[in-house]
This record gives sequence, structure tokens and C-alpha cells, in this order.
Amino acid sequence: MNVLVTGGGGFIGRWVVGKLLSMGCQVTVLDNFSSGSPKNLYEYRHNPALNIVCGDLLSDKILRRALLLKPDIVFHLAARINVQHSIDQPRDTFNTDVLGTFRLLEAVRPMRPHFVMVSTCMVFAPMDEVVGAGIGISEAHPVKPASPYAGAKLAAEHIVESYARTYGLPATILRPFNTYGPFQRIDGEGGVIAIFLDRVMHHQNLLVYGDGLQTRDFLYVEDCADFIVRAGLSPASAHAGARIGGGDASSDRAPFSLLVGGSGIEIRIIDLACIIAGNAVAVENVAHIHPQSEIKRLLCDSAKARAFLGWQPQVSLTEGIERTRIWLRERMNE
Repeated sequence: MNVLVTGGGGFIGRWVVGKLLSMGCQVTVLDNFSSGSPKNLYEYRHNPALNIVCGDLLSDKILRRALLLKPDIVFHLAARINVQHSIDQPRDTFNTDVLGTFRLLEAVRPMRPHFVMVSTCMVFAPMDEVVGAGIGISEAHPVKPASPYAGAKLAAEHIVESYARTYGLPATILRPFNTYGPFQRIDGEGGVIAIFLDRVMHHQNLLVYGDGLQTRDFLYVEDCADFIVRAGLSPASAHAGARIGGGDASSDRAPFSLLVGGSGIEIRIIDLACIIAGNAVAVENVAHIHPQSEIKRLLCDSAKARAFLGWQPQVSLTEGIERTRIWLRERMNE
């Protein structure tokens, strides 16, 4: 099976690529490495089934090179993902996340692959406006993007859905929750767990935005990659869109589906910080850099992913933190 992974040199993308290669797929990675790194794919460098195309989605020439093998499945992960960057430079985020998605859709439309777009849980409306305590966000939860990044992702989702309903392109939208683990960046575009662990290793206090009472649903990266790959390969996702995500069962168009994926457990950031800090460093509360885009609660209800993909997370938060700590320690000692 021929597969294209955009953003395959990124944090989540490299795990998706690794899983696909282990399954015997022929994988083409398209990445400009603006946020990812060629080093993320280093362990696969001798695999003849991997082809890396370095370039941008906005280049017709690069797209033609990446699509030479006419992929059966496209996993679209390439995006500008930093919220503060989207606030400071919304045009750049729009060009990559919206225009880039449109150009990719146009390029693959004649080939009719299964198009899997990896979106974000940040498109959702605040939980407290809709649901009560202990009830997670499902596919039916309303959307209310609070940053240009979330708005761009939602716009791209709508374009993907329109191509499914207009041109018969099989499409699946995935909204994974807060993903963490090895290979995640530890700078401003990194995740809070990787940043906290790195600061502890460098004997720096942990900085928590606001009161730290905001909660997150953390998904270990290998579980996230499994969620993405299953969605791309599973007939339940590609052909049961009406049951999963609101497709029209009577339509003769290609199915469209939407799935969310998370651990189903929420933890307060202040509690997470205390767990990671232990007795090694202190925890400080600091002013939020973009309070207007803060999400107070995130908790996922993955019932549909379990039902249609047979998927559920395997790695606990405790184990995932330890795996990430070990990886960061090894990287620091290289």
C-alpha cells in the first residue's frame, strides 16, 4: 500500500511513519521541516520503503514529486501548530493550515485516496458551556475556535468535508487530544509535559500559566499514532461515516467521518506540575501569555473510536511521563 504522510518529520508524524513502515507500507513523507526535523526519521534512514520529499505544500512541483506513487491513503499532519505564533502571524498559519490543505486536496482529488486529516481538540467550545462534570467531549460537541490556529484548523476541516461531499473523496477528520511523548519539542512549540520534564532536568522551576486549575486529557504519542493509522486503514472509518460522524447514509457520495481520541482522564496542570517536579524544583504560577485562547477543561469521550476502530489508549500517564523522561535523559547525554 502506498501512503503519503505530510508533516511526517514532526513529533506525531514520525511515529505514524514508523508504524506504517512496520506494517509494510510504502511511505512517502512530505515535510518542509519548519517545525519537525530530519533527525526524527533517522532510525528509518535505511528502510527502502521510505521516501522523503523535502518541501512545502504550497509548491506545485513539490506536490507532484510527493504524489508520484499515487497514494492509497493520505495522512495530512502538516500544519503550523503554535497558538502564540498564530496570534502574532495569523497569515502564516492560514497559508499553511488552510491554503496548504486546499492545495493538497486539489492535487490528490483525481486519485481519490482516503484522506485523513489530523486536526485538533482546540476547535471545541468550552466544556462548561455545554456539558457537566465528568462528561467528556465527543464528536457531537459544538465548536468555538478561540485562536487563529483553531480557526484555521476548523476551516481546513470544512474544506476536507466539502471535498468528500462534492467530489466523492473518502475523508476522515481526527481530533486527538493533548499528545505527548518522545520527540516532542521542548521550546515554545512543545508540549507541557516535555517542557516540564526538561526544566526539572536542568534544575529550573516549573512555570504554570494562571492558577493552574485548567485541565488536560493527555494522550501518549504511540497511542495517538495508533489512533491515526487505524483510522486510515480501517473500513469502519473509511466506509461508515454516516454512523461515525454525521454522514448521509442515503448519499451516493464518498463517506465522511469525524473521530476524537483521548485518554478519557483529565488532570489539572498544577497537579501535573507537582507530580513532575517532585522535590527537585519548585512550581511557580505566572501570567498567561495568551489568556484569551486558554481552554479551562479538556476531557475526551472516545466511545466511537473504541466502537468503530477497536482503539483505546494503552499507556498510562505515569508510564508515558517516565518513557518521556528516559528519552529526554538519553538525548541530553548524547
